[in-house]
Amino acid sequence: MYSAPELVSNIESLAALPTVYYRVQAQLESPDSTIDDIARLMETDPALTTGVLKLVNSAFYGFCRSVESVERAITILGLQQTHELVLAISVSAIFNGIRPQNMDMRRYWQGCMMTALASRELAHSICHPACARLFVIGLLADIGHLVMYLTVPDLAISAQDCADAEHEPLYEAERRIVGCDFAEVGAALMDNWNLPPDFAEIVGAQISPRFAGDHVLEAEMLHIATAISSADRHDEPSDKALARLDPQIWDDLGLAPDSFQRMRAFAELNLHSCIATFFPTTPTA
Repeated sequence: MYSAPELVSNIESLAALPTVYYRVQAQLESPDSTIDDIARLMETDPALTTGVLKLVNSAFYGFCRSVESVERAITILGLQQTHELVLAISVSAIFNGIRPQNMDMRRYWQGCMMTALASRELAHSICHPACARLFVIGLLADIGHLVMYLTVPDLAISAQDCADAEHEPLYEAERRIVGCDFAEVGAALMDNWNLPPDFAEIVGAQISPRFAGDHVLEAEMLHIATAISSADRHDEPSDKALARLDPQIWDDLGLAPDSFQRMRAFAELNLHSCIATFFPTTPTA
């Protein structure tokens, strides 16, 4: 049996985000930094520069005019959204370099992106100020499974098989067989990466949002988004997936339950274009 920190400590390929991310983060948080300083730092990494400009000019943001410089992109996005965008690109760079055996990576990326898109749209629907952050958190929500398949693949497969055979939630099988669930592992990795504390709190509470402290609403949105992603993955009707959600969550968010289908349709509509943008080497169905 393993704890979440034990699994994370045994995985070198996910030990840290790219150095450029931490350098950009430090510049963004420094009161003495200017937009020009941040732009020059980002431009030292060609992949980051290309990724930022590609995303800012994509349908994902939908700006009416072409953005041709990193400095202009930062000005339009603002410092907080720039941070989230740099983090998303840094995470996708790590993801693209990892190919665990016995894991369907195409299916995995699609699930991550479905969760990210649904999280963003949920945040947008309630006028939450952190739409971009919720997108990144959604992108990271299932990373605990990636850690499991890299560190204890036999146990991860056994948990999945047992969950399928017994028709029980996967996280319950993981707790029994591995010793911890994917949400705990994901939260431990967020801590290991020194991301803002709310990342770990929200990712760790996606199964039971009431344990998210001051971030219950964000965890509730992620909880719904993961249900949408799961329904898509298993080709499950929306009404069946919706029936498993606590009605109180919709009251907390001020949304009608039938929003589930609308969020799912939005994520499905934008899925392939976003995968092509964030994960250009990943094939899509």
